[in-house]
Amino acid sequence: MRRAASIFVWILVLAVPAIAPRAAQGQTARVIDRIVARIEGDIILLSQVRELGAFQQLVEGHAETDDVLLTKLIEQWIVQTEATESRFPQPAQTEVDRELARLVGQFKTPDALADKLRELGLTAAQVRRMIARQIFIGRYIDYKFRPTVQIESAEIGKYYQNELLPELAEKNQPQSKGLQAEPLTHLGGLQAEPTPVPRLAEVEAQIRELLTQRAITELATKWLDETKPRLKIELTPTDAKP
Repeated sequence: MRRAASIFVWILVLAVPAIAPRAAQGQTARVIDRIVARIEGDIILLSQVRELGAFQQLVEGHAETDDVLLTKLIEQWIVQTEATESRFPQPAQTEVDRELARLVGQFKTPDALADKLRELGLTAAQVRRMIARQIFIGRYIDYKFRPTVQIESAEIGKYYQNELLPELAEKNQPQSKGLQAEPLTHLGGLQAEPTPVPRLAEVEAQIRELLTQRAITELATKWLDETKPRLKIELTPTDAKP
């Protein structure tokens, strides 16, 4: 059963504007970073958008558009600001170590990871900081909304019948491209074993958690949509020239 996707894989990376030095007296400085959004008294830089995109490529294999990344950074700012003001605890270093180890494990060798980081323009310190922020933001969202979520048994049964069983049935269908699948024993091969269909009682806890995560996502999305109009947010298109 697939784990529910969450919009809270969010990272807010704070950076300092970088300006290239003058090559000679009177020569115009070349700006290599700029402000792309102002939120209340804070700013978001283009470098933060690029950094989040690079991290997405590292973790997920692809990055969203700059406009989507900027929206996520704004939403991260909202979550982080409230969490910080409420003195929500930062994750322990052991938690960060554990999540970092999972990421490292996705690469065949340390050299492969190092090559990927160089390709994306990321440092190990940046990745660690992003992971720590991801844990912090995700945990606060869970803390804020989980207590209000109630999943009824009927919802679990509906998911089991309408989503899980059809998904397993599709997986168990032979991939024959329109031809009748036949055993491959005469070729020395083996037929793929079908995925066993669990009883509802065996997966009830997992379904409850999946539906809980869906509900948390919906509540958080509504909260963010209601919060953003109350804030002073000024945007500059990420593709605009400095």
